[in-house]
Amino acid sequence: MSNPSMPVAPTSWRVEPIGPLVGDVTVRGSKNAVTKHMVAALLGDTPSRVLNCPEIGDIEITAGMLRSLGCEVEVEGSAVSVAPGAMSSGHVPLSYGGLNRIPILLVGPLLHRMGEVLVPLVGGDRIGPRPIDFHVSSLEAMGAEVTMTPEGLHAKGAQLHGARIRLPFPSVGATETVLLTAVLAKGRTLLENAAVEPEVIELALFLQRMGARIELRPDRRFVIEGVDRLQGAEHFLAGDRIEAFSYLVAGLVTGGRVRVRGCVQGRLVTAISTLQRMGAHFEITDEWVAADADRLGHAVVQTDTHPGFMTDWQSPLAVLFTQCEGMSVLHETVYEGRFPYVAALKEMGAEIELFDACLGGRDCRFNEASAVHSAVVRGPTPLHGSEIVVPDIRGGFAYVIAAAAAQGSSVIHDVHHLERGYHHPMEAFSDLGLKIERLAGPSSGA
Repeated sequence: MSNPSMPVAPTSWRVEPIGPLVGDVTVRGSKNAVTKHMVAALLGDTPSRVLNCPEIGDIEITAGMLRSLGCEVEVEGSAVSVAPGAMSSGHVPLSYGGLNRIPILLVGPLLHRMGEVLVPLVGGDRIGPRPIDFHVSSLEAMGAEVTMTPEGLHAKGAQLHGARIRLPFPSVGATETVLLTAVLAKGRTLLENAAVEPEVIELALFLQRMGARIELRPDRRFVIEGVDRLQGAEHFLAGDRIEAFSYLVAGLVTGGRVRVRGCVQGRLVTAISTLQRMGAHFEITDEWVAADADRLGHAVVQTDTHPGFMTDWQSPLAVLFTQCEGMSVLHETVYEGRFPYVAALKEMGAEIELFDACLGGRDCRFNEASAVHSAVVRGPTPLHGSEIVVPDIRGGFAYVIAAAAAQGSSVIHDVHHLERGYHHPMEAFSDLGLKIERLAGPSSGA
């Protein structure tokens, strides 16, 4: 892999809308699951193998981190193999700082393997603060000594132990940190107010397959009994529900019909019911989900932790709202900085207003704060082509959808964000009939 500190080569797409998007898309495993499984593999005495992996930049970034620690990592098409072997270091190179959220998840497994850890600060999409307080307090509760330094997070822990931990908010990342740490800790860990997203459950099942003793109790509680050792395991990842929803919406926004394979209905229940209330028609089988609509009406949607409406679904939904009849409301309750993509949509003709109040649902934890976390969208409004810069993975996909529904061509810069998080998105859109041309041009540094 190339040096992760080197700047990403600037890449742009020219998008020429040609009408409704129609056709099939097959999604692979979740971006938000594959890298966590790679981290879990560090806990095994023998190699692990993860199947149905997307070909995305985050896998290569994570593989580079693991190789820097002495692991053997092989990426062959849709299969990723990790052999922890004789790890040589618990220090993740600082050049990996700010690239994704994996470094903080490495702390627990590396403490078990090496006893001392230094990892750089986390990164990922710019969708608001990503505090690591919940991670740190959980690690400390299990006996780790954690210090923040100018270089990153330094931790020591010769023998970690179980603990009773209650998360202030059901954070996915913090829940994963506890699971990845508690499985080899001495004694019992009770985790309360945990995240129960499908990707979290999938990680727990993988750890169980490795020999971990994990129980999911009612009311968001995990009980983990530490064991002495884990062995490697093999797992076939379930389909990416973010990607599946996004392509379904791409069809609806353009007046077409997209059929998504590879993601089962059960991972899309809330998304399907939301679109049905707006007037979408679905065909659902064991093999695929398809959606179309004659007319779409407005909706009021509040994002939430699982089983609520997923925060990663809201940017494609905002684009869809621009083509629906009436005033729609999006209330974001998970991340307070999830609307950076709105400015470019407004330049394309969207009528969207942002507010720092809780609109369209109960008061959330951002109530009475200055965070802009609600949007009101008027539709239908015609969109026109524009030159725009991708701010993050999900916002970038929303821009492509908007460009597909617009009048005139658009140029979308910094599409490396999309390619970091989606499996061959340019090819998938081309297969649906969208005309896309890859350009090389100056990056905004976004």
